[in-house]
Amino acid sequence: MKTFRILLVAGLLLAGILNSTAQNCGCSPDLCCSRFGFCGSGDAYCGANCREGPCFSSPTNNVDVGSIVTDAFFNGIVDQSDAGCEGRGFYTRASFLEALGSYGEFGRVGSEEDSRREIAAFFAHVTHETGHFCYIEEINGASGDYCDENNTQYPCNPSKAYYGRGPIQLSWNFNYGPAGISIGFDGLNNPEIVATNPLISFRTALWYWMNNVHPVIGQGFGATIRAINGALECDGGNPDTVSSRVRYYTQYCNQLGVATGDNLRC
Repeated sequence: MKTFRILLVAGLLLAGILNSTAQNCGCSPDLCCSRFGFCGSGDAYCGANCREGPCFSSPTNNVDVGSIVTDAFFNGIVDQSDAGCEGRGFYTRASFLEALGSYGEFGRVGSEEDSRREIAAFFAHVTHETGHFCYIEEINGASGDYCDENNTQYPCNPSKAYYGRGPIQLSWNFNYGPAGISIGFDGLNNPEIVATNPLISFRTALWYWMNNVHPVIGQGFGATIRAINGALECDGGNPDTVSSRVRYYTQYCNQLGVATGDNLRC
């Protein structure tokens, strides 16, 4: 997701062009507050991950995600990691299910098969990003520069680091800032909480997923890879990591009894 920077910044700029008058919402009743915090109408504001107002919503099915993400399924991922991993005991099914309560469309749009594919895709990426729920923070992340100084909407705190943390390895100030606003924590001044609070950690993963990955889930698993780390991995950038993600996705689809669908690679 570190290389999703260009697309996300473009989205933020587009939102600013469309309406720069209400970055912190407080919209009039007839307007929607977009996922980026702007007031307006139409799909850009009332569509995917609209925060409040007359938001458009996708019809949800009756799938119970918790009945698919069973203890056996979740613990089967965790059990593949080393017993000494810091993520053991931090990442729990209970925390995932509690975080899920804030994202009612996750795994519940389309057919039951679609739901199972989305769940398989999410956990495939989480498995790859965290090493089977082993890592809470990016390996050697503190040595990287994850501050986009050109992003004035979410300015970096020079004493903080915005490297990867959590199940989807949330990265960059322009992700920590809006994630914090949406979830309810100070993402710019307290990014460390993503690595110390398991509920917030899972909420950041689901926040990122619902904002950036869920909208392309119908295009095949390859589109989800592009949405998370496309610039580094897709189009021949790193075929081995693409293969790793596809391997986990295929494994989880098999466990959940659903076909993988087409367009597995990006």
